[in-house]
Amino acid sequence: MAAHRIGLVVPSSNVTVETEMPALLAGHPEATFSFHASRMRMRAVSPEELRAMNAQRERCVLELGDASPEVLLYACLVALMAGGPGEHQRVESAVAEQLAAGGSAAAVRSSAGALVEALQALGARRIALVMPYMRPLAQQVVEYLEAEGFTVADWRALEVADNAEVGCIPGDRVLAAARSMDLTGTDALVLSCCVQMPSLSLIDAAEAELGLPVLSAATAGAYSLLRALGLPVDLSGGGSLLRADRAAVPA
Repeated sequence: MAAHRIGLVVPSSNVTVETEMPALLAGHPEATFSFHASRMRMRAVSPEELRAMNAQRERCVLELGDASPEVLLYACLVALMAGGPGEHQRVESAVAEQLAAGGSAAAVRSSAGALVEALQALGARRIALVMPYMRPLAQQVVEYLEAEGFTVADWRALEVADNAEVGCIPGDRVLAAARSMDLTGTDALVLSCCVQMPSLSLIDAAEAELGLPVLSAATAGAYSLLRALGLPVDLSGGGSLLRADRAAVPA
């Protein structure tokens, strides 16, 4: 099987993306993956710390360029969505330009852009969200997605400001938030609109229980990485989004 190298730009306190992403992609039938991360200092999920974290981006990209990844994922969704509509496109372009200046042709994706891409792939227009953020940041995420053309029918903010604590939010609390929403007429549920809030073990069960496509920042990121690499989207354990190409495979 072909081996692929993935670069990750992650907040310093994030431990979930480097757990869930390899777990998802380890099941790919045609490829293997290695993951190489550079970290931006961030502890509290606040506008001030997010801005300070984003200011470290160029250093991280420079470091990752030395590892020659095929694709780089900017893995902090709210850091870009807090920057206002279209920020993921601006940052992805800036990172690609920086890599190209150093001689790298790596593809560039972001968690924010990957979520938009995944929702579009599902044909979802009316969506619901579960987020760990404080309400003002959560509202910015809602506004960002609505600017992308989605209708956010309902949402829940768990209001956990410490990013290390976000990585420890129990699954039953995440599911309880999802169950508390009116999902009537909703096309998709984003069970974790954050790469740090764990939800991978919940995706398949929530999809079966709630009767609609369920995704997360992690499953959307995996989807986007596979598309960037030109690989089939055929993974178990990540809901219907990650079985997108399975129907095309002969039995």
